[in-house]
Formats: sequence, C-alpha cells, structure tokens
Amino acid sequence: MSWPAHAHSAAVRIDVPAAAAFAALADPVRVGRWALGSAGMEATASPGVWRGRSLFDGAEAFVEIAAHPGLGLIDYHVGGPERRSPRIFIRVAPGPVAGLAEESCLVSMTAWRCAGMSEERWARLCTTHELEVLLLKAQTEAARGSGG
Repeated sequence: MSWPAHAHSAAVRIDVPAAAAFAALADPVRVGRWALGSAGMEATASPGVWRGRSLFDGAEAFVEIAAHPGLGLIDYHVGGPERRSPRIFIRVAPGPVAGLAEESCLVSMTAWRCAGMSEERWARLCTTHELEVLLLKAQTEAARGSGG
C-alpha cells in the first residue's frame, strides 16, 4: 500500500454526540486506552505532559493535549520529555454537518510525517491510525452505552 508523503488521515463515524466524543478524545487517560503508540498514559511531573509506552517497541512517548472545544479540534503534541511538536490532530464534527443524526459525529485523525521518518515507520503509523479510529469508536460508544 502506498501512503502520502507528508500527511495521513483516518476518519470514522461515532454514534455519540460530538461533545461526548470530544471529551473522551481530550482525556489523556482515555487516549492511553486506544493510542497504540502511547498506551497507559500517566501524568508526569511536568504539568500537562503525559507519558505512555509504545505497544510496538516499549519506547516512552510524551504527549501534551491541547483541546480547542469551540473548533472541535484536539492537537496532540508528541515527542520526548523535553520537547514535543504538534503532529497529530483530531477534528470532531457534529453529525448534522454531514447529514447525520445529532446523536452522532464524525472524527478524523490526521498525522504529519516528520522529516527523516523511514518508509517502514510511516507505513506503521498510517496503519496504526486506521486501527486507532476503530478502537476509539468502539470504546467511546461502549462508554456512552454504559453511562460513562
């Protein structure tokens, strides 16, 4: 499969209101349940910085989450303990924007490719994000159904 050189997007319909999906996607603990590159997120000593581990190789991943509810946009700044860059973005759109019910929404995840990222690593990231949107859909809908 061929991946775009500089960016990749994956999208999914989630059958919960946009506000509920947004809240779940901006919650670092919940992100750590579906983000395969930063699983098990926990707070660090630096305010707003979270640490998870890659399920691929166990490497530490550091994440800051900048949520912009008025735009339905979440920026994930990722990198090391000292420096992170905004490279992963989620956009949550209310269902009616796409002719869907109010109780649903569209969620798209976009990743930017860093200079120097190998073809193998980029292909893995693209494939991972396509799976992650399915995980976040299933988990968000299940939590909503259980009152969470």
